[in-house]
Amino acid sequence: MAPRKTPVVSRNPQLIRGVGKYSRSKMYHKRGLWAIKAKNGGVFPKHDPKPKAAATPVKPSKFYPADDIKMPLPNKRKAKPTKLRASITPGTVLILLAGRFMGKRVVFLKQLTSGLLLVTGPFKVNGVPLRRVNQAYVIGTSTKVDISGTNVDKFDDKYFAKAAEKKNKKGEGEFFEADKEEKSELPQDKKDDQKAVDAALLKSIEAVPDLKSYLAARFSLKAGMKPHELVF
Repeated sequence: MAPRKTPVVSRNPQLIRGVGKYSRSKMYHKRGLWAIKAKNGGVFPKHDPKPKAAATPVKPSKFYPADDIKMPLPNKRKAKPTKLRASITPGTVLILLAGRFMGKRVVFLKQLTSGLLLVTGPFKVNGVPLRRVNQAYVIGTSTKVDISGTNVDKFDDKYFAKAAEKKNKKGEGEFFEADKEEKSELPQDKKDDQKAVDAALLKSIEAVPDLKSYLAARFSLKAGMKPHELVF
């Protein structure tokens, strides 16, 4: 296309940048907009929008994306059940290494679907209730308890799930009153389950001399003790 010979001249030349020579009403008459409006019954004509052409399919790029574009990697790994350590078998006495009951001795009951260990103190002996722990935070001992009379079939990961509570915004007065409220009590059915498990375990524990006092004692390292030389 050949370039235009005559330069385009604006009908409203600028006196200074942003300020035109003629006003808006002057340009209305100068451009003849009044005639177009009068010809169409006092309104400007409206044109129907042109139909949009069908979108052409985008060709895939023949180049690899740049290195700075983060692409999610497909996860092809299949979930495998957590392998239980050979030293941990049902009835083994474990020493907890972390958490609220650190140093307490507990009895291992079974491994749950999530890979966590189901343990208990029992609660009457050392105050440790039925709970789940990770095997990475326990030490297996050579002491064992007979748990053949203990039924733990009903205990699974859903048993320990907490009900979701709706969070409501509290005012200043409600915030300070919330500290005075009593903590929610454990449901009665869970208390009964704890008593049933403890009752069966206590029979086996009391049949072995000094086993009850062994479970009640808290494990701790003292001066001069070398952890790598201890035999559990």
